[in-house]
Order: sequence, then structure tokens, then C-alpha cells
Amino acid sequence: MKRAALLLLGVLLLPAHADDKGTEVKFGDLKSTTPASWKPGKFGGFRFMEFKLPHHKDDEVDGDLAIFKGFGGSKKENLTRWKGQFIPPEGKTIDDVTKVEDLKVADCEVLYVDISGTYLDGPPMLPAAQKKKRPGYRMLAVQFEAPDDKYHIKLVGPAKTIEKHKKEFDEWLKGFKK
Repeated sequence: MKRAALLLLGVLLLPAHADDKGTEVKFGDLKSTTPASWKPGKFGGFRFMEFKLPHHKDDEVDGDLAIFKGFGGSKKENLTRWKGQFIPPEGKTIDDVTKVEDLKVADCEVLYVDISGTYLDGPPMLPAAQKKKRPGYRMLAVQFEAPDDKYHIKLVGPAKTIEKHKKEFDEWLKGFKK
């Protein structure tokens, strides 16, 4: 009995991520594995996949990474929609706080957007005036036109948390391969 209790205690004391190698995300026949620290959330509804990214030590909220599949809209329409989810800091325009880049990943067209400011948090159909204002937020948003479908990726959270994960997010995104 003591041996079983010690064995159980040893297992409980092992780091939770010891065997975790991340989650494989597939866009048709393209795939990339997330960093192990990204924890899968509840999938369903409009979200194809979801992950929580651990917050920066100065932040209280984790980053929220949502992947959507099959939604339409041109690059220009989605860029306009994403910009509309933010209020720029005083004295700046939304274009001042938005970086836009066109990339190729695995021969696929990718729109990459980086926006900072006050995030208007709430369901898409809720008027902006009724959304919760979250100052000091940042979003990395991607439209990924894979061979099988169009995917949208949004990583949103406090600016320090997003900065903490930006390099690994970029590596994961550019890591999609057959």
C-alpha cells in the first residue's frame, strides 16, 4: 500500500507537460504542431479550434487563440472588421496601430495583421457600444487560404501576453507543411 501511495505521489509530482508535445493543427493536408504551453480549450460553435496561452507575469488574463474555418470575406473585408474591433490610443489612428503583411506559407496566401489598442470584446453581432472595452490589448489575426478552405486565426489578449507568445506564434504559423 505504501509503495502504491509513493508511486502515485511520484506521478502527481511530475510536471504536467512532461509528455505534452503540443497539439497538431490540420488545415486540410497541411499541419503544424502548437507549442506545448498552448492548452486546448473547448471547440465548437463557430470555433474550429481554441487554445489558451499562458499570461505574462504582469497580466491577469491568458491569451485566447481561436481558429475559425469556412468563413468568407475578402482580405480587405476581414482587415476592416478586425480594425473595427479596436479603438486606437488617444492621438493615434487605427492605421497607426495596425501592421499588415502578406505572407506565403506552404504556397498559401496568408494575410497577417497585428493591432494594438483598446479591444472591444464581445460577440460579433453586439454593437460596439455594448462591448467590454479592454485597454492595452493586442491581436494577431490571420486569414490563411489553405487548399481545402479558408481559415481565420485570432490571438487576442493583453499586449505583454501577446508579445510573450509572438515569436512562437509566428513559428507555428510558418511551420504549416504537408
